Amino acid sequence: MKLDKVFVFIMIFLLGFFSANLLSFYLVYGLEKPFPSLGFASVENHAPSDFIHENQVEVYPDKIIINVDGASISRYAPTGSMKPTLDENSNGIRIIPKSEKDIHLGDIITFEQDNSLIIHRVIEIGNDQNGTYFITKGDNNSINDGKIRFKNIRYLTVGILW
Repeated sequence: MKLDKVFVFIMIFLLGFFSANLLSFYLVYGLEKPFPSLGFASVENHAPSDFIHENQVEVYPDKIIINVDGASISRYAPTGSMKPTLDENSNGIRIIPKSEKDIHLGDIITFEQDNSLIIHRVIEIGNDQNGTYFITKGDNNSINDGKIRFKNIRYLTVGILW
């Protein structure tokens, strides 16, 4: 009889232990990439949209001119969130997007969140009761940034120079 109680206690302990670990995994990583090594995740990668067309690029023996209205150069902080695509020594070409339609899956955007500028890739676009939202994530991050609204987007990266 005593052995049965010990067995039940051990089973309850193990069930609680494994449940707590699975719950903590979900809370930390969400359902974005659940157990990718087991094949449960189907993460589809998207390349940035083709913003600069061939007729906007002029190549000369001593220079290259890229004709993009309203473009500016951006630099990046050494956070590592966008490695290997971007790092602190990369230079970006960015524009201010005019509307939500300028932003596509795979694009790299700069948005404001908690008084900081963050540069991450758009991995999902959706609509809810508040309108269009963009889900972003650093290429080197395991969790996404949540819903980003167009009013918080400052720039759209249209080119990267290494």
